[in-house]
Order: sequence, then C-alpha cells, then structure tokens
Amino acid sequence: MVYNRAGRRSAEEVMRVEFMEVVRQRRSVRKYRPDPVPQAKLDHMLEAARLAPSWANGQCWTFVVVTDVRVKNALAEAGNEWIEQAPVVIAACADPRKSGEKGDQHYYLLDIGIAMEHLVLAAAEQGLGTCWIGWFSEQKARKALGVPKKIRVVALTPVGYPEEELEARPRKSLGEIVRRDRWA
Repeated sequence: MVYNRAGRRSAEEVMRVEFMEVVRQRRSVRKYRPDPVPQAKLDHMLEAARLAPSWANGQCWTFVVVTDVRVKNALAEAGNEWIEQAPVVIAACADPRKSGEKGDQHYYLLDIGIAMEHLVLAAAEQGLGTCWIGWFSEQKARKALGVPKKIRVVALTPVGYPEEELEARPRKSLGEIVRRDRWA
C-alpha cells in the first residue's frame, strides 16, 4: 500500500481499492424490495453509462428507464417474469448504424456491453442490485418499449434494492484464465 507523508493512503490507492470493492460486491440480483430508487441514483448510473467508450465515439446507445407497471409487465412477458418486481427496469438499446462493423463483428454489441458494465457497477456503488439480461424476446421488448425497427434492444436490467444479501459465487483463479504470449 502507498501512503503519503501524513500516513494516509494515496488517492490512487483509495480509488483502486474502492473500484475493486465495487467489482467484488456486484451480484446478479433476482429479488428486489419494492422501495423506490431515487432519481439521483438512476442519474448516477446513467451518467456512468454515458461516459463509456464506444467505436469511433459513435455512442450508439439509448437507455429506456421503465417504472410504469404495465410496461414492466410487458417486458417480463418477453422472457423474464421476475423482473416485474423490481421498481425500475432499464433497457439498453443500440443503433447499429452509429457503430462499426468489420467482418462478422458488430461493434454495437461491444459498445452496449461496455456501457452496461459501467451502469451495473455504478448501481453496485450506490447499493443497488441489477441483473444483466441478454436472453429475452427482442420483438416483444421492442413492442413493449415502442422501439423503432432500426434500433436493437440489446440488454435489460432490473434495478432496485436487493431483498437479500447474496454470497459471492466462485471464480476461477488467474492461473486458469490467463495465458502469456501464446495459448500454449
């Protein structure tokens, strides 16, 4: 640990520790308390997503923040019934025309992935739970949200205060997932 002359940790060390703590505490939450989420916390999450990097700075994303019970119910019917209990659901949408494509790689998916990761980590920092959802009927979600056909609904996440504290799930060690210079 790095300390300054006053015997305190440096700003760099504090930031690093706080970031890693947020990463460690983030969980995929599927049960939420009904308590409303303050607008300031939602704005903090959305600001983190807005600041995410993107292909050629295209910022292809639009986030639909849903609190209306009827719209949440329609999104639940798109494939994840349990999301309707959360006070908020956020849909991450992308305009593929504002992002790149090379070969069979569609960069709008990466752009949304980075922005969503910023969003869910900012939620964890605020004491909120999320659960990144990629499996749902995009057609049903598009209809529920009124999203134009040229826009893709890429991901959903419920947002709220977790009903229970979840334990960390096991993770592989670095030795199991890292290769140096070459695969073998």
